[in-house]
Amino acid sequence: MVMCDAARESWPGLMASAQAGDQRAYTQLLKALVPVIRSLAHKHIADDVLIEDVIQDVLLTLHRVRHTYDPHYPFLPWLMAIVSARAVDALRRRGRHQRWEEEEVAASFNVADSSSALRAGQQESREELNVFLRQLPVRQREIVENVHLREMSLTEAAAHNNLSVAVVKSLLHRALKNLRRFGAHHGRS
Repeated sequence: MVMCDAARESWPGLMASAQAGDQRAYTQLLKALVPVIRSLAHKHIADDVLIEDVIQDVLLTLHRVRHTYDPHYPFLPWLMAIVSARAVDALRRRGRHQRWEEEEVAASFNVADSSSALRAGQQESREELNVFLRQLPVRQREIVENVHLREMSLTEAAAHNNLSVAVVKSLLHRALKNLRRFGAHHGRS
């Protein structure tokens, strides 16, 4: 990881200024940290797309927990701990997602070849999905429909909805969190 010692030594001061409300110092710090976060994440993750997700997650986490940093202590170990935790979380989420996809594929091969039963089950699933989607706020529902049902990329969904990719990711995250909550509640009923 290549970084200038002088720049690195300025991080505690920039964070202290940011904690005091200096937006310019905060912006300068975040811009300086992006390549460092990318380099640190690359030590854990080989997938460039996932690394970019981790960078966004780390930046959001830094924003949320910036008040916990003590400028009297080194900044880099604090940052490294956050990057490491977010990278592990991303890998776990990816692992769970891949397992779910594998289970869905396996389940699809175990379904009896009764096309009418299959069509009825698909219709039920679509109706249940529509019930859950209707419970979401309009913007969240639109993003889920664009990304997961119409299979748009995040960039395409952002352009389609006149939003930034970061906002699309945020809306998608909230929507999926709500859908999981609705599903858990529905499962208990």
